[in-house]
Amino acid sequence: MNNGDFNEFVEHLTDNARSSLRHADAIARSLGSAYVGTEHLLLGVLHQDTSVGAKLLAEVGVTFDRAKLVLNLTPRALVISSGAKGLSETAKLTLRLSWDVAQEFNQDYCGTEHILYSILTQKNARATTLLQDMGVNVDSLISELEGYLNRQHFDFGGEEKLASHAAAKKNRQKQGALNYFGSDLTVRAADGELDPVIGRDQQIERIITILSRRTKNNPVLIGEPGVGKTAIVEGLAQRIAAEDVPEHLLEKRLIMLDLAAMIAGTKYRGEFEERLKKVIEEIVQNQNIIVFIDELHLLVGAGAAEGAIDAANMLKPALARGKLHLIGATTLEEYRKHIEKDAALERRFQTVMVPEPSQDDTVAILKGLRPHYEQFHGVTMDDEVVENAAFMARRYIADRYMPDKAIDVLDETASQVRVRLSRRPSKSRQLTRELKLLSERMEDAVAAENYERAAMYKTRISQIQQKLSELKQEKSSRSGHVITSEDVARAVSVMTGIPVSRVKRSEAAFLANLEKHLSKHIIGQDEAVAAVARAIRRNRSGINAGERPIGSFVFMGPTGVGKTELARVLARQVFGSDKSLVKIDMSEFRERHTAARLIGAPAGYVGYDDGGQLTDKIRRQPYSVVLFDEIEKAHPDIFNMLLQLLEDGRLTDAKGRSVDFSNTIVILTSNLGAERMRKEAALGFKAASRDQKQALEAMHGENETAARDALAEMMRPELINRFDAIIVFRALAKRHIGRIFDIYAAKL
Repeated sequence: MNNGDFNEFVEHLTDNARSSLRHADAIARSLGSAYVGTEHLLLGVLHQDTSVGAKLLAEVGVTFDRAKLVLNLTPRALVISSGAKGLSETAKLTLRLSWDVAQEFNQDYCGTEHILYSILTQKNARATTLLQDMGVNVDSLISELEGYLNRQHFDFGGEEKLASHAAAKKNRQKQGALNYFGSDLTVRAADGELDPVIGRDQQIERIITILSRRTKNNPVLIGEPGVGKTAIVEGLAQRIAAEDVPEHLLEKRLIMLDLAAMIAGTKYRGEFEERLKKVIEEIVQNQNIIVFIDELHLLVGAGAAEGAIDAANMLKPALARGKLHLIGATTLEEYRKHIEKDAALERRFQTVMVPEPSQDDTVAILKGLRPHYEQFHGVTMDDEVVENAAFMARRYIADRYMPDKAIDVLDETASQVRVRLSRRPSKSRQLTRELKLLSERMEDAVAAENYERAAMYKTRISQIQQKLSELKQEKSSRSGHVITSEDVARAVSVMTGIPVSRVKRSEAAFLANLEKHLSKHIIGQDEAVAAVARAIRRNRSGINAGERPIGSFVFMGPTGVGKTELARVLARQVFGSDKSLVKIDMSEFRERHTAARLIGAPAGYVGYDDGGQLTDKIRRQPYSVVLFDEIEKAHPDIFNMLLQLLEDGRLTDAKGRSVDFSNTIVILTSNLGAERMRKEAALGFKAASRDQKQALEAMHGENETAARDALAEMMRPELINRFDAIIVFRALAKRHIGRIFDIYAAKL
């Protein structure tokens, strides 16, 4: 085989890989072939029956002898003839790709498994066709080979070793395990592969301070999923790469360790411990390494088996001595569940809380990321689009956190626009098909030694490539599509299922006509509707101080006058869906111990892991109407919770999580004074004359006073003063019943 064909591969090849190539050349010459093709490379791999590639093929029933039969080979035809053969273009590409595959899987050698993987991924190669003729499922074989390569490690997996390459061996002995199981964030930051980190200076400075301590110098970032814990660590890596850190941190390498990869493929006891021990030894020997472990709670119990210790216990000694710098990231729930229980492990970490960014901070983050998404999707976005993405993400996407959900909205919007506008032109598709066909014909012509025809094909291929290049330049020269707020609304609608019209509407215009929207569904309660609309507009205008709920009301009145219906209509009109109504039946909270169910049972009690009936629902859906139905039946301890909720706009659940109620409307309903109101209801249904109507008004005034007095006896003044309005509903007249009937009849 010509040495020039393999100069760029030979120093990385294993012994088996070298032998397989020699046999590929011999097989090609025995067949009288003018070149060494992929089918010969495949037979060369099979000839090395002890190699990884041959063993993987044997598992699917492919052997050297069977492949010979398919190619009509006989033992007599394998007589080696003189003269060396060149590689076909496909075979050259195969060998180049095999080294790329090896590097992709962090290997410093190229073995038969990498050559086989490279062959299989070329769907039109003759070797792939040969395997398909033998009944092999190529896609399944690729998946199996990928699994093997993912598990493989130079010390633990892989039967083939680098035959000759002293520099690679030396490099392998230095930090090999850490390089295999980790990703160097400082190198990625220096290469510009990481997204910019906006804000979070306080958390990054805190991490730097903890890392600078003599002992217990291991920070752990604690925050909800999506608030940017990993981004903060990437921000630290960017600072190290930019030399914007104290002098003693300038030479540090920040490496993100993949714990799942370390566990994967460890079938027998001791394998995981051996891997982790090597990683720890490398870190301790090189004091310039800082390790980052995302999902830190996975350390507890990782790799533990009968008679073995888990990763957390293996790390404790090095952490305690300050020999190992470790940054962790996890959620508050997982930290308390796994790490807090192990006091010896917890005391080795210093916590850094990562709160969810505010709306303004999220907008700043999106503006910093905007150029990356514009370049990737080929679009442009103005500030209004970015601000709308942040607003709609907070408003309509529940149970997720900023800035993650806002970034998702921006990415989804740009992706939808890109898909809609970037359909490949038919001319480009036609030229690509023609290019593929001509390439195959040129390869066949070379194989048949018809070089004149091959040269003709090559000329035509060059012309097509030039045309494709011109089309690509023409497309890239066009200015990117400008994304609008309507595109953002459309993307949010797809993500949430909320109609586009409701997402797009102007809040100011909607609130100005809120009475009109509510009155279409609530009949005979104009005063109640007006009071609710005024309070909500007042909150949205910014007049209300602090982080109180959007509105807080007490609805009083007899059964059937529309108290619960108004709450349901508010949820539908203000928040877009009846599902935004969180109804709590207070008859279930009569006893003292039941009050805890709203925020969750204390630690050690039954139901601790279930969460709070109220707090969990608001965490998942922060934009809601919260209805406490028949509040007079609740235990007085409930009122203490309401006092905090109405004043501060938040509650702290049993697990210590602060739940934000600032985007809710809180409504309490009560039947206090219902006995007196029944007389009003009876009179209201019959009232026709002016005198009767005047008597009805007087009776309503008396009933309202009595209802407020009854409420004052039940609640403390400081709680009553927290409500935006206490509304006593009127009794319905006969004409109101008719209109209500018409509304429901129209739905049939």
